[in-house]
Amino acid sequence: MASKTLSKDIITLKGSAAIVSEFFGIPLFHSFSGKHSILYNRGVYAEESFVKVKKYGFPMLLTQDDGVKSFIAGLTSQLSEWLEAGKLQRVVLVIMSKSSSEVLERWNFNIETDREVVEKGVSKEKSDKEVMREIQAIMRQIASSITYLPCLDEPCVFDVLAYTNKDVVVPFTWIESDAKLIQNPQMVKLHSFNTKIHKVDTLVSYKNDE
Repeated sequence: MASKTLSKDIITLKGSAAIVSEFFGIPLFHSFSGKHSILYNRGVYAEESFVKVKKYGFPMLLTQDDGVKSFIAGLTSQLSEWLEAGKLQRVVLVIMSKSSSEVLERWNFNIETDREVVEKGVSKEKSDKEVMREIQAIMRQIASSITYLPCLDEPCVFDVLAYTNKDVVVPFTWIESDAKLIQNPQMVKLHSFNTKIHKVDTLVSYKNDE
């Protein structure tokens, strides 16, 4: 009699933290096929600062700015640590005018963590392919954001804010900051993704000149 081997897609706390932290490092700062990176798409960095490579089976544009690469490595490592501890509540990518420091856009990523997983160490079941489809849906929305977001026609810089539990010890490489809010912003809610351990909801707010 023929037999069938079945397997389950198990996601652990450590694995979920790796997926979410990589999400902040790859589609936000790098670019799949030159379209999905926020910093690329919004013109914060020029096209010539990216180079085409193949990574994770996809054609990608990776930033070649050494300062940004170092920043990304430190960022994803720290976010992963906070995610595993269940202490990361939100990550915000802020785009500001280079000359005036006025905040022009805030890309908000709210994070909900399954407390049972953190406290008891249990695992969850969800297909890796399903998680990737949800992430790709967000990336496609980022790519299409240029159709409704105002043109950034001045040099811009970016910053990343992390909202954590109050009991977190702040690493020396991070400093406490104000929220860098936009007065009377326009807001657009984007897709979310869920590993069954961490759920990430996405919202972009931007300056309303009307």
